[in-house]
Amino acid sequence: MTADANPNIETRMDYGENTVAMVNEHFAKGAERGVLLMRHSAREFNRDINDLLNPLTDHGRQLSVAMGAALSDDIQLRGYASPPERCMETAQLLLEGAGQASGSAPNVRPLEALGVFYALDHIRMWKGMRNTQGLEDYLSRWFQGELARDVMMPPNVAVAMVLNVMLGKLDAQALGDRPQLDLCVSHDMTVYTVRHGSGLEPIAAAAVEFLDGLLMYREQGQVLLRSHHGGVVELDEGMLSP
Repeated sequence: MTADANPNIETRMDYGENTVAMVNEHFAKGAERGVLLMRHSAREFNRDINDLLNPLTDHGRQLSVAMGAALSDDIQLRGYASPPERCMETAQLLLEGAGQASGSAPNVRPLEALGVFYALDHIRMWKGMRNTQGLEDYLSRWFQGELARDVMMPPNVAVAMVLNVMLGKLDAQALGDRPQLDLCVSHDMTVYTVRHGSGLEPIAAAAVEFLDGLLMYREQGQVLLRSHHGGVVELDEGMLSP
């Protein structure tokens, strides 16, 4: 979570650009469906409250709207998000930026499966993270089996659960005749977990920045997961079975 403490956050306007490029390229090739697991936008970093209560900054709201506006007009969006406000708001603003929000009520469904459900004891998880060298180090220890099983569920179970939620969205009935992208807004921890656990990219490959995402889609009968860094991995039944 070191990116959140970066003093240059408020001056960066390129968050999400690589994710948008990946999505637009996917649909420009004639694809009909895709599911994007992505991190929320830029948020506050107040250490005096539970981290999940930190909301988006005004900058983060601006970035979310800009990302939605940059998506191809041909794509129909459907929004899901982890329940914390910053994830729900990111997804809603993406829809608004794309001109696809309707009515005064939110158009995004909260999903616990996009939250930090794999932390079985949040207090001990946060304490453990403070006693390591940060999020990436903590996640590496988790995957290496060094964390207590009553603090974090087995990582392969967490990976399979998120991938199955994404696959369910990919195979669900489409909203209409247009190519469709299902937005699944979550946290950097979830994106790191799925990226590493699927074999797509190791935890240390690159930081998961605001609005970074992983795209799931089908191609020639295979279910694939792609990173905006260019990597692609085929998801086999072993990854989908906890």
